[in-house]
Amino acid sequence: MSGAVATGDAVDVARRLDATLLDLCAVASPIGDERALCDAVQQRLSKVTLAGPIRRYGESIVVPVTRGRGPRIALVGHLDTVKTENGPARIDGDRLFGSGAADMKSGLAVMITLAETLRLADLGCQLTLVFYAREEGPFAENELGPVLAQDPELAGVDLAVCMEPSDNKLHLGCVGSIHATVTFRGRTAHSARPWEGDNAITQAGAFLAELRALQPKASVIEGLTYRTVTTVTVAKDGGRGRNVVPDLFALNLNHRFAPDTALEDARQSVIALVAGRAELAFTDLSPAALPSAEHALVRSLVAAGVRAVEPKQAWTDVARFAAQGIAAVNFGPGENAQAHQKNESTSLALLQQGYAITARWLLGL
Repeated sequence: MSGAVATGDAVDVARRLDATLLDLCAVASPIGDERALCDAVQQRLSKVTLAGPIRRYGESIVVPVTRGRGPRIALVGHLDTVKTENGPARIDGDRLFGSGAADMKSGLAVMITLAETLRLADLGCQLTLVFYAREEGPFAENELGPVLAQDPELAGVDLAVCMEPSDNKLHLGCVGSIHATVTFRGRTAHSARPWEGDNAITQAGAFLAELRALQPKASVIEGLTYRTVTTVTVAKDGGRGRNVVPDLFALNLNHRFAPDTALEDARQSVIALVAGRAELAFTDLSPAALPSAEHALVRSLVAAGVRAVEPKQAWTDVARFAAQGIAAVNFGPGENAQAHQKNESTSLALLQQGYAITARWLLGL
């Protein structure tokens, strides 16, 4: 395909968007297995007249679409999906079903279709597309980190738009995220004589009661409200049998913190919460990101017709850009509530609306 289709041909663009999302969902790309999809996207975009060669890093690519004038914009999307149950990719009425349909192959479909259908000579910006692997796993394994470190141009971007599912709402900033393993250790004994042992599960009782009593802590930043919360998401006992006092009880603690909190301060809060009552091992440390609500390019995106402006009460890779001093926001056509769902689907009307908003913004720069 080439980039020759006019943006005014709405019917052709809508068909192309739908077909592109269907093609993307037909290529399985669970985290760690993104190569086939990366190859397919690279091959397809190699047919577009670009400003330079596509640059590949592992299973991620950077695509220089236009150069020469205006602000430097990056549209960014991850290729991987979570591993969950989905049937074959299909369209049923206004909905497209398939793994990653909402999170975030709908965003990828918009990115690809923009490159193929916009009159690139009309763009008043320097547009780059970034497709990357391993977003759905630990912060340290995410390929966007090495891409940002190695690519010669990305550090100079004026605004990055992470096309995460947001129902075409602009989600500003993001909360940070810490995962830690909290391990209580005891001593085995026969359950008929529990006083001879030390029950690791009941050791955790007071700690769990404190967590249950914790209330979300609100922080208002640039007019947006973010909430700091701490939750146990996984519990694994080391029980050796139904008649044995358990000597091990391990919890995964997930601490989400507002953008006005530094990562180290959040880490110290978790240490204070555990207070030496159990072993503590940090397994994932992801910083937060401030909203950038007053950035001129963000205001122009709002003016292009986003459905709403809201805080991002989750972690995304806007934080990775923010750590490099690059303003970044979340905006994408996928349905937020469908992310990570069994039998994931998304609205094709939202897909087409997301394309229209993004095209209007880029053409107006």
